[in-house]
Amino acid sequence: MRPLLPLALAAGVLAAGCTPLRSHQGYIVDADLVNSIQPGVDNRQSVLATLGTPSFASQFNQGDWYYVSRDSRNLAFTPPKPRDQLTMQISFDQAGNVTTVRKSGIDQVVSLKPDGKTTPTLGRKRGFFQDLFGNIGTVGAAGAGGGGGPGGGSTGP
Repeated sequence: MRPLLPLALAAGVLAAGCTPLRSHQGYIVDADLVNSIQPGVDNRQSVLATLGTPSFASQFNQGDWYYVSRDSRNLAFTPPKPRDQLTMQISFDQAGNVTTVRKSGIDQVVSLKPDGKTTPTLGRKRGFFQDLFGNIGTVGAAGAGGGGGPGGGSTGP
């Protein structure tokens, strides 16, 4: 019986290391409160009283408010992976009344790996020599935006 106790403890510790960890970040969503915000009915004060302070506010235009909520899971020391996300954007008019309420989910989450050797881009693939010598002949060429054509800034006779 005694030799089985350390073995059982070791198995328990190993099993605990494989337990999925759940985390929540951001706004705690109450579906009834979120669905109660209506365009044309609510204003900044009523949204603030109903939902509380936004996760962040836009610095431009009318100052849209964003409420962001994310649930993630991971095993042991692996990076967390998002399982569910709600992003709610509330737009206001000049008078402070709600004009639109937009909701998006996990489909807007992008996974980036900043430690890779290349950065993925859209468009055609170019090699080292195309990047190095690709502009030869285009500087000053007609129609290429150089200074040689009409309106290019040259002062000819």
